[in-house]
Amino acid sequence: MRILLVGAGGVGSAVAAIAARRPFVERLVVSDYDPARAEKAVAATGDPRFVAARVDASDEAAVRALLAEHRCEVLLNATDPRFVMPLFRAALAAGVDYLDMAMSLSRPHPEQPWSKTGVKLGDEQFALAGEWAAAGRLALVGIGVEPGLSDVFARYAADHLFSEIDELGVRDGSDLTVRGHDFAPSFSIWTTIEECLNPPVVWERERGWYTTEPFSEPEVFDFPEGIGPVECVNVEHEEVLLMPRWVDARRVTFKYGLGSHFIEILKVLHETGLDSTTPVRVGDVEVSPRDVVAAALPDPAGLGELMTGRTCAGLWVSGTGTDGRPRQVYLYHVVDNAWSMAEYGAQAVVWQTAVNPVVALELLATGQWRGSGVLGPEAFDAVPFLELLTAYGSPWGLRDGG
Repeated sequence: MRILLVGAGGVGSAVAAIAARRPFVERLVVSDYDPARAEKAVAATGDPRFVAARVDASDEAAVRALLAEHRCEVLLNATDPRFVMPLFRAALAAGVDYLDMAMSLSRPHPEQPWSKTGVKLGDEQFALAGEWAAAGRLALVGIGVEPGLSDVFARYAADHLFSEIDELGVRDGSDLTVRGHDFAPSFSIWTTIEECLNPPVVWERERGWYTTEPFSEPEVFDFPEGIGPVECVNVEHEEVLLMPRWVDARRVTFKYGLGSHFIEILKVLHETGLDSTTPVRVGDVEVSPRDVVAAALPDPAGLGELMTGRTCAGLWVSGTGTDGRPRQVYLYHVVDNAWSMAEYGAQAVVWQTAVNPVVALELLATGQWRGSGVLGPEAFDAVPFLELLTAYGSPWGLRDGG
């Protein structure tokens, strides 16, 4: 398979490191707006199948030209969500398949943001589903860890564990700490601000999609493998927009273990306007406040050596089991930062995100997954994915009782 990877930050670099161990890759073009980042990611693999290139992710013509130059069959988007739509359109125009780990941006309801949805995550992509299907090409959206692996878990639960599902509840938590930093997000702060300060979305069968206030409905969830209890709150996330399209459930939620300190900082950023993406003039230049915040914080990709602990992504499912009895399970995936750093030189959160699109690409390359149109991970058989993830050296787990 010939792949164009756009974005050579933490996740993109981890994608390259993981893909370097897999024989299905014929060519991986690692591209970034900063050519030095792309070259560093390629050099770290020492793999002659990999080449570096410069590209502006917002320039659709340039992306199409790069796809054609290297005869790529698929585009993997590892940029932040601002660039989803130009890359999505470029892949469609070029006649290649497309994968991403975060979907097109939402816009809150103008009058009732805390109760009604406006433009939802992924709406712009699903609006073009007919064109993708007509072209016979696949856009596999939301195939990171969350969304991504959590959605695969939903498919697995529906097919193998439950006869009826009451709730699909994504629950994400960790015990990660970063030495020397009181506040150092382990993932892109641009994306973190976007998903944590937008109105969280909930789906219910009788009501459809609706919104609540940020950080609402706190609950303490006990995470496995020694992480323990973490308070989780509602956060806007793609799973709630994806799962109901393919998996029958009464309710779908997403809750994230942020912690009170993290939440307070996000609130201050919002109250001071530092979460805004609208440029403001500072002296002779115009700059987005959110970009300033991102520039002032440490690069998540470089935190691995200062980080200790584990991160857990998973799906809590309740309903009726295949035996007709009430059942609760937690399907999960834990990555220890010490392991991911030793094995791949990547911190746990970015590695856990990066491994899933590589697994998906291998399933597509071997024909085990097939499809056309705009599809989420729930649209495919979960078993080959979970088996291959385990074969990559990173097994998943199931805890009965939730």
